Amino acid sequence: MIIVVKNNPDKKQMDNLVKWIKGLGLDIHMSRGDNTTIMGLVGDTSVVDEDLLRSLDIVESVKRIQEPFKNANRKFHPEDTVVDVGGHKFGGGHFQFIAGPCSVESEEQLITVAKAVKAAGATILRGGAYKPRTSPYAFQGLKEEGLRLLSVAKKETGMPVCTEIVDIRCLDLYEDVDIIQVGARNMQNFELLKELGRTKKPILLKRGLAATIEEWLMSAEYIMSEGNTDIILCERGIRTFEPYTRNTLDLSAIPVLKELTHLPVLVDPSHASGHARLVLPLSLAAVGAGAEGLEIEVHNDPPHALSDGAQSLRPEQFDDLVRRVDVMLPVVGKERDR
Repeated sequence: MIIVVKNNPDKKQMDNLVKWIKGLGLDIHMSRGDNTTIMGLVGDTSVVDEDLLRSLDIVESVKRIQEPFKNANRKFHPEDTVVDVGGHKFGGGHFQFIAGPCSVESEEQLITVAKAVKAAGATILRGGAYKPRTSPYAFQGLKEEGLRLLSVAKKETGMPVCTEIVDIRCLDLYEDVDIIQVGARNMQNFELLKELGRTKKPILLKRGLAATIEEWLMSAEYIMSEGNTDIILCERGIRTFEPYTRNTLDLSAIPVLKELTHLPVLVDPSHASGHARLVLPLSLAAVGAGAEGLEIEVHNDPPHALSDGAQSLRPEQFDDLVRRVDVMLPVVGKERDR
């Protein structure tokens, strides 16, 4: 349920309203704009007398919400959420590049790629330390050593880092990580999501392999229900009957999400396509559809990458992609950090 409060409400009446609502066992999500205050009621709102609410002098309107996600709902929070990561902002007209290797393989490899993507325009360094793989025999990442190398790269380049978490027991090791990524396979790992909701770190939440948009937003709701509202959504393709690409990039999800939620939306064209040659056109299409950033896999030697080399761009290809995206950004009303 949403209560729209009139401009400049009487403080005593407002305090009484909040006290009454909380007395019914409901939580309140407050969103204050320049001219309006919106109160989002979370819980069993069947106990609320709508007619009584509408009769109050400070109440402009009362609306019931049908969607099960409350905190992530744009109706609760009409203005875009802006997630600040080391001064780099996601959402609200800002555009960011997250780039780097699929897997951290060595200090030399990571530093080389980090410097290259930063020079091209990336603001956040991505790199996998723990790698969930379909095959138990595939490279699983350098794990704790990979996290250490990401910290080295962070100090060397000044770039905030983004890396995936796969086990709740490893959370203490992510102290120096700036964005914790939840991969597609863990989108519905609810205990992990709840624990991340108790952290103060931004969370990049990828869409599950076969998740609906509502299921995806409900996963965001798990995190937000524990107090962490710094969430960045990332569309990375879904599984369909089409085998030509690794996944099918759902571009329609971007404008749909912008209607449904206030959270920033990124696109990962690397995992969506599985082919380096498709990353550029899918990136441009994502920008045109309204994406607020791209997560791109970049490797200095893709043929010898320990994971996902086929979908990784070379540094010079990434540089070309950034320049082409720059041409489009003014058309869609976005601006990236320089």
